[in-house]
Amino acid sequence: MNSRTRRAALAAVTVAALTAGLAACGGDSLENKGGSGGGGKGKVVVGAASFTEAKVLGELYRQVLDDAGYDASVKTVKNREIYEPQLAKGAIDVVPEYAATLAEFLNLKKNGADAKPVASSDVGATVTALRKLAGPEGLKVLPPGDAVDQNAFAVSKDFAGKYNLKTLSDLGRSGQKVTIAAGDECEKRPFCAPGLEKKYGIKVKGIDPKGVGTTQSKQAVKNGQDQLVLTTTTDATLKNFGLVLLKDDKKLQNADNVIPVVNAKDAGGKGIADALGKLTRTLTTADLVEMNRKVDAERQKEADVAKEYLRSKGLIKK
Repeated sequence: MNSRTRRAALAAVTVAALTAGLAACGGDSLENKGGSGGGGKGKVVVGAASFTEAKVLGELYRQVLDDAGYDASVKTVKNREIYEPQLAKGAIDVVPEYAATLAEFLNLKKNGADAKPVASSDVGATVTALRKLAGPEGLKVLPPGDAVDQNAFAVSKDFAGKYNLKTLSDLGRSGQKVTIAAGDECEKRPFCAPGLEKKYGIKVKGIDPKGVGTTQSKQAVKNGQDQLVLTTTTDATLKNFGLVLLKDDKKLQNADNVIPVVNAKDAGGKGIADALGKLTRTLTTADLVEMNRKVDAERQKEADVAKEYLRSKGLIKK
């Protein structure tokens, strides 16, 4: 349901052409990228999509790799349809990804638009499926962490207080009919209105097509025009609108845990895995929310926000 997932269906159509165009962009091993020779700590290119959270993650990856002795840089690429072929060919070495979304992207690429979904709310099963699809692409999927960016639903604090709501199950039990501020596709997507009705018994009376997590959608819920807004778990502006997330206690949403993905040939060694693993094990969803907020609300630079976080967690020395 989020923008990453919606683009996945289109990706399979464009990837083949993009891959062909990038066929000449294959990279040498890290040892041959102007690095430290026998030490193996050469240049590493971190790919990042062009939205705030991806840029923050890209900086986190770059700085922990720099601290580990690599010569790391960030290459901002518009979207997955562009950077995935570059990662497969070695023009990019490392990308911060989302487990379920990448799994479905590669699933559609391999099996077509009508492919049976392989991702689920089970992170272990989702990562297993992802690794099966990623391997033939020349990609290595490192262990996932607890930080997750997935679809989420929020209500106003007043609405939550009035009906004692903390979870989506609570909303279903309340019997309240809700209008959802979301994209118009919410009416048919299994992770939106149909899933809320089937899994939680929530009574959906309509969709207000103001978009996913947009200012207009959140304002409509704040004002009481709508009762529920579709957003994401790392939305950093909910407090500004007096909104609170309802817990997806029955796990309707897929496991979009943040996960490092590397070019297996160029960046599949232990050094990079160890450096990124420390970060992955530390990072939480709440951490992402706060870093997103600092960039979007306070206009801080992604590099500065990342450095402050990494220092605070003892993940870098400089």
